[in-house]
Amino acid sequence: MADFDDEKQKKRLDDLHRLEEEQLISTLAESKYGIPYIDLYHHIVDNEALRAIPEEEARELKVAPFGLSGKNVLIALRSPQPEILSRLRGEMETKGLVANFYMASGASLEKVWERYKELSMAKSSQIGGIEISAEVLRNTAKNISKMQDIAGVIGEALQGNSVHRVSRILEIILAGAIAIGASDVHIEPEKDRARLRLRLDGVLQDVAFFGSDIYHLLNSRIKLLSGMKLTSQISQDGRFGITEGDEEINIRGSLIPGSYGESIVLRILDPKSIQVKFEELGIEPYLLSIIEGEIAKPNGMILVTGPTGSGKTTTLYAFLRKIYSPEINVVTIEDPVEYHIIGITQTQISDKGKGYTFLEGLRSALRQDPDVIMVGEIRDSETARTAVQSALTGHLVLSTLHTNNAAGVIPRLVDLGVNPKIMVSALSLSMAQRLVRRLCRFCKVEKPAPEDMAQVIKSIVEGMKKEGKDLKKYNLKNIDSPLKLFFPAGCDKCNATGYSGRIGIFEAIKTDEAIEKIIPENPSEHEIKKVASRQGILSLRQDGVVKMLAGIASFEEVQSVVDLNEE
Repeated sequence: MADFDDEKQKKRLDDLHRLEEEQLISTLAESKYGIPYIDLYHHIVDNEALRAIPEEEARELKVAPFGLSGKNVLIALRSPQPEILSRLRGEMETKGLVANFYMASGASLEKVWERYKELSMAKSSQIGGIEISAEVLRNTAKNISKMQDIAGVIGEALQGNSVHRVSRILEIILAGAIAIGASDVHIEPEKDRARLRLRLDGVLQDVAFFGSDIYHLLNSRIKLLSGMKLTSQISQDGRFGITEGDEEINIRGSLIPGSYGESIVLRILDPKSIQVKFEELGIEPYLLSIIEGEIAKPNGMILVTGPTGSGKTTTLYAFLRKIYSPEINVVTIEDPVEYHIIGITQTQISDKGKGYTFLEGLRSALRQDPDVIMVGEIRDSETARTAVQSALTGHLVLSTLHTNNAAGVIPRLVDLGVNPKIMVSALSLSMAQRLVRRLCRFCKVEKPAPEDMAQVIKSIVEGMKKEGKDLKKYNLKNIDSPLKLFFPAGCDKCNATGYSGRIGIFEAIKTDEAIEKIIPENPSEHEIKKVASRQGILSLRQDGVVKMLAGIASFEEVQSVVDLNEE
C-alpha cells in the first residue's frame, strides 16, 4: 500500500492554487484593467526601489515597489483601484519619481515584502542618490588629509562584517575623493582583484586594491544608484546625486565591459570646482583687459579652443558669471549641463535621434530674446554658420572649437563653410588654453636649470624681445645670468606629488584691422600667427615660460601640454 505524503500533497495544492491565481490575475490585468501583468516569483527585486514606499504602507495598500530605472519606479499591486493609483502617483511625484504600475498576485507581493528585511536602513542612502551629510564629510575628512589615507579608511571598513559595508566603502570613496578635490573615481577589475584610482589635478593615482567580491557588490550598488541595468554587460551611463549640506554634487557614472568585468568611472561634478573667479583663471593682465573689453560688448563671438579636459567649460562659465546681471538674458546649450548657474537658462541637447542638437538648441535659444548665448561646442557647418549669424545680429556668442591653437580658429571656421567676409565682422576673439598643475608652494625647490631647459627658455624669451614685448611687464629679469627654475619635491600638503591645483596657460588673437585684412585671403595658421605676434599678447609657449620663471609651473608640466621647441 502506497504511503500518503501530506507535505508533498500540500505543496502540490499550493503550487496549483498559485498557478490558478497567476492565471486569473493575468487575465484580469489584460482584459479588465489594461495594466501589464507581472509574475515576481522569479523576478529580480531591486532593493533600492523598496525605499520608495515604506513597508507598512506597502502592506496596507497591497502594493510592492520592485524596480527602479532612472526616475521610473515600478510598482506591483493586487487591485488597481483609482484612489490607490492616484495616491501613489502623487507620492512618487513629490519624490521626483514616475510611477509605473503592474498587476501581480498575492504571492508576488509577499515575495517583495519579504525583501524589506534585507533593506539597509543606513542614513547614507536614498532613491536616486546617496546622501552624505556635511557632518559625514567632515568626519571622513578628519581621517583623510592625503590620498594615501583613503586606502587606510577603506581597509578598516573591509575588516567589518556590517551589512552596510559596501555602502560604507562607496561613501568613503566618494567623500574621500571630494575631500581631496579629485575629479574622477576609477574602479577597474583585474584578474583576481580590483584597482581603485583617483584623478587628482588631471593625473590618475593608485589608491587601493580590493577583492573581486567587493568589486561586484560596488558595481551593483553604483548601477542601482545611477539607474543603470543590473544584468547588462554593455556600455552604460547614469548619474546620481550626493547631498552636501544645501548643495548637491552630481556624480556621472560610466561603465564599459572589459576582459575581467566592467570598468567603472565616476565623474564628480562639484559646483565648487568650477567656481573659479574670472581674475583667478591664470590669464595675464594684458590679455585679461582685452577679454574684459570683448565680453562687455553687446555682440560678437568669442571662441575658446583646446583639447578635452583643458578647462574650456570652466573658462566660459567664469565669463558668464562675470557678465551676468538681472538686466540681461543668458541662454546656454550644453552637452550635458554639468554645473548649474543661478539666473541663467541652461538647456541640454538630447540624443541625435530626438532632434534637440546644438543647432536646434541654438535656433530655439534665438527665439528666447537672448543677449548672450553659450553654445557648448561648434561641431558642424550649420551650427557654425548660425552662430556667426547670431553674432552679427546683436548677440554675444561664446563657444568652443576643436583646434590646436588660437590661429587654427579661422581656418577651421572656413572649413566649416563660414564665409570669410562675414567672419571678419562676427569673430571678436580666438583663444586657446591648456591646464598645467601648480607647483606646491610648501615644498617646491629652486635649482639651477639644466642646460637644455635653459636654452629652450632663453630662445623663447629672445622671440618675445623680437616681437617687441616688454619683458619687465612679466618680471623677466636677469635672463642672461645662470638661470634658476622651481622643481616639484613632494610633501603631505600635496599628496607627495609636488603639485597642488591647476592653472591655465592661454593665448589669444584679437580680430583687429591687420587680421581683418588677411581673413578673406584664406590664410594659413603660420600667416595668422605672424600677423598676430604684433598684438602684444603672449603665445602658449611664452605664457608657459612666464609661469615657469614665476615658480607657478614646472618645465616638465608646461612641456607636457605645449611644444616648447615650436618655431
